[in-house]
Amino acid sequence: MSCAEFVELVTDYLEGALDRWTEGRFVLHATQCPGCETYLDQFRETIRLTGRLQPEDIDPIARDRLLAEFATWKSASGGDPG
Repeated sequence: MSCAEFVELVTDYLEGALDRWTEGRFVLHATQCPGCETYLDQFRETIRLTGRLQPEDIDPIARDRLLAEFATWKSASGGDPG
């Protein structure tokens, strides 16, 4: 598995949505690639921290900018980013 494929599959892995064969390849890559192992740890930490955010915790201007960026990204990628 390449690092790019690993990054593409991180969300599915964390949601338990990978088939067994792909999950095995994912885990094997994570154990052999320090960079991807770190990426996975950072992703988990981000989820842990953002899970505590409430809408009122986000500055309205920052919120609007983020939403605009996601809308632009979605349009540019030709579909749903997730």
